[in-house]
Amino acid sequence: MADVATYQLLDGKRCGDALRVEIAAGAAEVKAVRGREPHLAAVLIGDDGASRTYVESKVKACESVGFRSTLITRPASTSEAELLALVGQLNNDAELDGFIVQLPLPEHIDEEKVTLAIDPAKDVDGFHPENIGRMVLGLPCYLPATPAGIMELLKHYGVPTAGKHAVVVGRSHIVGTPMGILLSRNTDPGNCTVTIAHSRTRDLASITRQADILVAAVGRPEMITGDMVKEGAVVVDVGIHRIPDASKKSGFRLVGDVKFDEVAPKCSWIAPVPGGVGPMTITSLLLNTLKAAQR
Repeated sequence: MADVATYQLLDGKRCGDALRVEIAAGAAEVKAVRGREPHLAAVLIGDDGASRTYVESKVKACESVGFRSTLITRPASTSEAELLALVGQLNNDAELDGFIVQLPLPEHIDEEKVTLAIDPAKDVDGFHPENIGRMVLGLPCYLPATPAGIMELLKHYGVPTAGKHAVVVGRSHIVGTPMGILLSRNTDPGNCTVTIAHSRTRDLASITRQADILVAAVGRPEMITGDMVKEGAVVVDVGIHRIPDASKKSGFRLVGDVKFDEVAPKCSWIAPVPGGVGPMTITSLLLNTLKAAQR
């Protein structure tokens, strides 16, 4: 195995902390101008443990930068009509700058219908078709939090992207597809030649080995192995999975879509799990909320 000093970590916590200093200054400015701080609400339906942990970390992040936050919880038995009515109330709440409805939702609720019901001006998750469309056209909008966070991470560490071949594994509307769009745009970071690979891609390893920048957003634990990555690649791991591990006090360990121990020694830069993309997703949400408050 190569000397571990050959790769550098894309540390999302360190990058996020630096950005949050700027966000806190922006929040103080907003409060000084209009008399109240930026206000973000999160809606949590049901009692999914991972979703609750994630939402609570968002609430904590708001407090750390001087935002007001509201957590709205409803039981898993909440009907689609009840949730849509709640979304309508939040759209019309003049004291609220932005809100998110935490996914996934219970099976009886149509996620698409809920997303379409959110006012694009308060859609700080960046999932509404209006924000996605404006992103494609390069117009001002709220960018989807995870891809935007990855772009901030690349920018913070000065990772060169222009002219590079980026391969994104995964084509979800939340990460894979917008990630490909942002990497291909005429921006810095950006200007990549992008390949989007997915479950129907033939001989995936031959594609990923071409990547100067590899974004793994496939949702399968440790799927990207050492033989799938070329020497010197930049690897961004978006996945996060709990794997049973009796040696841990918690009974599990966290892994990503990338087999870190195999892949890291081949990389120039790699985003670890945890501590890579996760903190940046929350920071991007704060950036979007600040934008909403500044509007």
